[in-house]
Amino acid sequence: MSEKMIYGNTPCFLGAKNLVKSPESVKDVDAIVYGVPWEGAVTWGDYTGCELGPKVMRLSSGRYSGYLPELDHIDVFEHVTLGDMGDVAVTPAEPEDTKNKIKEFAKKIWSTGAFPIALGGDHGITYPIIEALTESAGKKVGIIHLDAHYDNNEHSVGDPYGRGSPFYRLYETEGVRNESLVHLGIHGPRNKAENGRLAKEVGATTLTVNDVREAEDLRKFANEVYDIAAKETDVVYLSICSDVLDHAFNPGGPADGNGLTSYELLTIIYEVCKRGVGGMDFVEVYPQQDATDFSSHFASWIVLYALAGNIHFKKNN
Repeated sequence: MSEKMIYGNTPCFLGAKNLVKSPESVKDVDAIVYGVPWEGAVTWGDYTGCELGPKVMRLSSGRYSGYLPELDHIDVFEHVTLGDMGDVAVTPAEPEDTKNKIKEFAKKIWSTGAFPIALGGDHGITYPIIEALTESAGKKVGIIHLDAHYDNNEHSVGDPYGRGSPFYRLYETEGVRNESLVHLGIHGPRNKAENGRLAKEVGATTLTVNDVREAEDLRKFANEVYDIAAKETDVVYLSICSDVLDHAFNPGGPADGNGLTSYELLTIIYEVCKRGVGGMDFVEVYPQQDATDFSSHFASWIVLYALAGNIHFKKNN
């Protein structure tokens, strides 16, 4: 296996160290990216194929350096050593088994102390990743959930671990403080009234896309969101679904309008990571819908802005 290729002709994400070929190098990395090529129950028509996301995000990442002139000319990779741990070995058509495999894989990564970055896959992967954190580290977790949708249905087309249900499962997870869970950027008619009612009943905070737009100061707003998620918790986890973006910025996502701009999303990510985030995921890119891989390219931007925020946090804490 080539040091530059995580498998086949697929490069390590953003030129990361190959931790599959050289697992002993895990002690030398500050952040670990890993793929979760899983898609559970499909909830609508031909919106499928997000299990291909990790591969195409890696392929797209070859275009980018770590230099961000707009963020004080920081070069992320002068400060951060990134490792690529490869992919979770999912079991097709077996949600329960795959959930357990994701959980065990995530536990290994949490145990390294490096900053973990999961590339999905559908949003169902978030539940076992956070469950692994609460169990392996005994942490009380707050969550910033950036999404068009609540994803808090009891099941998704009969699948309790499907993409529309991770936050229902997390509401029930010991170690997750529901009052420190923020559903951020919620918008659009693919939500149901009972989704909002349930979030309110369990004590979670809902901030819609209009709350983002009507904030007088986006950076201050992002910090207020962080304060909610950090209250009475040990660690804040960041979960990002591609469809929090307007479809104009996300052709590899569903046809959801009135979403965040790329500027709004990246600013929020950077600001919350400046405060200290313990881990993150980016999910639900559909490469088969995305002729130019635009949405897969944007994964690199999201990860780089998050890492830039973490660099700021470490310098000041």
